[in-house]
Amino acid sequence: MYASANEIVLDTKNNTPVPAADLIGKWVADLRGKRVAIVGNQTSVVQTGDTIRFDSWNKSPQLRFTHLVDTLLSYKVDIRRVFAPEHGFRGTADAGAKVSDGVDEKTGLAIISLYGNNKKPTREQLEDVDVILFDIQDVGARFYTYISTLHYVMEAAAQYGKKVIVLDRPNPNGHYVDGPILEKEHQSFVGMHPVPVVHGMTMGEYAQMIKGEKWLEGGLQPELQVIKCENYNHQTPYSIPIPPSPNLPNDQAINLYPSLCFFEGTDVSVGRGTDMQFQVYGSPSLVRYDGFAFTPSPNLGAKRPKFNGKKCYGVDLREHPKLEKLILDFVVDAFAKAPTKTNFFNSFFTKLAGTEQLRKQIESGMTAGEISATWEAGIKDYLFMRQKYLLYD
Repeated sequence: MYASANEIVLDTKNNTPVPAADLIGKWVADLRGKRVAIVGNQTSVVQTGDTIRFDSWNKSPQLRFTHLVDTLLSYKVDIRRVFAPEHGFRGTADAGAKVSDGVDEKTGLAIISLYGNNKKPTREQLEDVDVILFDIQDVGARFYTYISTLHYVMEAAAQYGKKVIVLDRPNPNGHYVDGPILEKEHQSFVGMHPVPVVHGMTMGEYAQMIKGEKWLEGGLQPELQVIKCENYNHQTPYSIPIPPSPNLPNDQAINLYPSLCFFEGTDVSVGRGTDMQFQVYGSPSLVRYDGFAFTPSPNLGAKRPKFNGKKCYGVDLREHPKLEKLILDFVVDAFAKAPTKTNFFNSFFTKLAGTEQLRKQIESGMTAGEISATWEAGIKDYLFMRQKYLLYD
């Protein structure tokens, strides 16, 4: 599956977006003589020039990759350890599942989880490190926890005098900004910053905003370097070559994710436990939907799926046109069709929304359009603030 680093012959002149990791010749020299920790997962790869079918992720042929860790070791970079986010280093853990520390079988490197009780690297874990190299593919939604991991890594770096280098990657949902702004009283690991649900930034841009807005504890200011992508702007379509987490299996799921994730705070399934994750939604109680149903069962990334073994009536969005904005209609319509309203929402919904207002608006009978109109002022202020941190048009 993997090729050695000396096989890399990447062509960056064909206008295809190129992640910073693939531009290794431009930044690897900066790591010479440095002790390095890597924050990464299964998406932390370097592309080679060979075209093969990588897996069932997309129907078209995919490119060959080496993992960033393997690539840097072939360049004799002194890697001290690897930090892994939610879903783990290999990206197979369930959402919310505890990720344990371990050792990478191939390299013998220690892998330290940054999900669970230890969300921030400790002084001891960074004692023999000069540089933290951060390379994780994001999907541009506030509640996707990789940006929360970024926050804590930057905070630890500032506290202990370490440099952070972010290898930037295109944002597949970077073409729009939408959703309610998170309110301070609803901060959590699924929402740490006062940004919309769809923030419209790459990881590198977001890192600059975290630092520039002094969102770290006590206004800490880490030494930060962002290595930019090539051939990318915010309107450039980008298909992620490797699933960023077990329940985002394809481009359609990634595009629908910001709109469908609200269902995680309701009595409705988003298809975990099927091969249609975040492309369908339904519930045993939504019998008013007809013509489509699914039955969840345990699988990779969903060992105990919601409504395990129960038939869920709902909606199939696998052929839905690409979204250019956040769509509330799905949640609003499901609420309207739910036979019992009192148990439709749970407390997690407010964490995802970042405000209590959204639940109240839906319960009051407001339309999706009426609700989204209430976000306009907050989005306008956010766009003004965001502008100074953008690296791409």
